[in-house]
Amino acid sequence: MCNEYRFKQSLDRVVDEFSQLRLPIHWAGGAPNLEPRDSVRPTDPAPILIGSPEGVELRQLRWGFVQPKGGPLINFRSDGRRFPSGRCLIPADGFYEFTGDKAPKSKWLFTATDNDLFCIAGFVRDDRFTMLTREPGPDIAPYHNRQIVIVPRPQWAAWLGPSPDAEIPALPAGSLRVEQIR
Repeated sequence: MCNEYRFKQSLDRVVDEFSQLRLPIHWAGGAPNLEPRDSVRPTDPAPILIGSPEGVELRQLRWGFVQPKGGPLINFRSDGRRFPSGRCLIPADGFYEFTGDKAPKSKWLFTATDNDLFCIAGFVRDDRFTMLTREPGPDIAPYHNRQIVIVPRPQWAAWLGPSPDAEIPALPAGSLRVEQIR
C-alpha cells in the first residue's frame, strides 16, 4: 500500500488551484515553507488541508496514527465507512507503489494524466493524518490490490465540507500515468 508519495508543488500553486474553486486557503502564523519533496514517508510532517468556516486551513501534520503496538497506521480502509468529521485532503503530485518479493523491489511512480496536482482523501486525528484506501481501480490493479482514494478536483469542496455522505467515486481507466523508477 502507499507508503511514500511526492509533493513538489509551491504554496502559490496550491493556493491558486483552490482559489479557482472559490476555496480560499489560510494558515496560522506566517506562510508555511512547502519545500519540494520527491519523498514523503510515514511519520514525516506534510501539508494537509482541512475545511474551515473561512474556507480551507493548511496545516503541517505527521503522517500516521500512533498505535499501541507496531508502526504508525498510515493507510485506513474506507470501504463501506462514513467519515462525518475529520476529513482532509493531502496534496500530492505523485505516489509510489512497489512490486516484487525481494529487495530491491520495483518502484513505480503514479501521476495524474490531467493535472500535476491532485489530492488524496485523508482522515485527521489529533495532530496526525492517515490516507484512505479502496479497492484498486484499473490503473493500479496490475500493481497492487489496494489504492489510495484520489479525490477528483470538482469534489474537493464536498470532501472538506460538513456532509457526512461525502463519497468519492473510483477513477476511470487512464486517469493515472505510471513510470518505473527502479
